Amino acid sequence: MEPMRLIEPSPGKYSLLLDAGTTAVDDVIAGLGHEPNGYFWEGVAQLLVSTEAPALEGRFSYDPEGGMFCAYGTDREALEDLADRMAAVASDAGRIRELVELAKANGFEFDD
Repeated sequence: MEPMRLIEPSPGKYSLLLDAGTTAVDDVIAGLGHEPNGYFWEGVAQLLVSTEAPALEGRFSYDPEGGMFCAYGTDREALEDLADRMAAVASDAGRIRELVELAKANGFEFDD
């Protein structure tokens, strides 16, 4: 799950976190013309859900900031699934390139 962190700030409520600017693909993201901030990673999460895991749609909410990605909700299983998917992207330069190209092809714009 690294670099993702899943915490339980109160009983039954979970937050999935990623400190922006700390991943192995930050330089690749910048090279693709994006800023590896929390808003960019929200876009990655949205793309992953819409293209690979539509069953996750609506099972959590997003609340990113410039320095951090955050998804939260009560569905720990859904957040764990998203964490695994995002962790794979955050450590694979080829995968992040693929997602940015997919976004371009589909007219998706990252809010970074």
